[in-house]
Amino acid sequence: MRMPAEWEKHSRTWVAFPHTGYTIGETEQEIEAAYKTWSNVANQASDFEPVGVVVHPADVDVAKRYLSKAIDLFEIEIDDAWIRDSGPTFAFDGNELVAIDWVFNGWGAQGWAKFDQDAKLAGRLAEQLGVRRVASDLTNEGGGIHVNNSGIVLLTETVQLGKERNPNWSKDQVEREIHDKLGTNKAVWLKRGLTRDYEDFGTKGHVDIVACFAPDGRVLFHDQTNSSHPDYEVSQEVKKTLTDHQLEVIAIPAPETLKDSEGYVDYSYINHYVLNDAVLLCSFDDKKDKEVQAMLKDIYPGREIRLLDARELFARGGGIHCITQQQPAI
Repeated sequence: MRMPAEWEKHSRTWVAFPHTGYTIGETEQEIEAAYKTWSNVANQASDFEPVGVVVHPADVDVAKRYLSKAIDLFEIEIDDAWIRDSGPTFAFDGNELVAIDWVFNGWGAQGWAKFDQDAKLAGRLAEQLGVRRVASDLTNEGGGIHVNNSGIVLLTETVQLGKERNPNWSKDQVEREIHDKLGTNKAVWLKRGLTRDYEDFGTKGHVDIVACFAPDGRVLFHDQTNSSHPDYEVSQEVKKTLTDHQLEVIAIPAPETLKDSEGYVDYSYINHYVLNDAVLLCSFDDKKDKEVQAMLKDIYPGREIRLLDARELFARGGGIHCITQQQPAI
């Protein structure tokens, strides 16, 4: 088994169209913002590679109004629209593409989360694609893992080892299952994620907003340098963990924006998505947007770095990487 790194060739990008519940919002304005924001990511991705969008059967007509005609729609009942977490993680078993189906319990069975349909999404999508489903007993999400192409996986202790997900699993058991499914051989554990991610609508520490690998082997990490922000200490801790594992790091500055109407933000440029010939980079109408865009041009040579406003996504608990999933090319 081997999960290719995100920057390896894709055959398709997956997105889910928002259905109901917390993600979409309660007012007409919030619903419209969700439709536009999710669809913008899908439409922008379709400039660079084929895109499939999972749509609840009740939403097909509305989805067609927002999505490019170049996008293929797949009718499957869903609850929420964070497909990296509820959908399959694609990998190879030898030369065969397979869909890893983690146990999904609504980011730790959170009280607000409805996930009856999302828990079945990976298997249903695999069936539609004619791809073999590989089941795992580990409660996990795609946003909770990040791999390079040298056998290393980034994890977070409060995610895979949290009592809300896998209360009876030891660290060794988690590592064995992760390595078995992803083809990795070394796990680097971060102690925690960003502070906002532990509030009501957070994931309890997903790694894909904190750190990720670059194609040259270095690790990008979220660098909050303002000591008044609670993530200042998190950034220092993450940097130390990575360097203790002899990994070379690149500090990606946090946006200068510190707060929104709910408190300290977890705005992060780490939560970008790598396409075949581009990178979709979260922007926040922040002074750091262009600076990080320039940094990523060097980190991902030959790819267009496209800025997309991600504030509506972050207001709902995630970013661009959280609503996309790559299907590697065979």
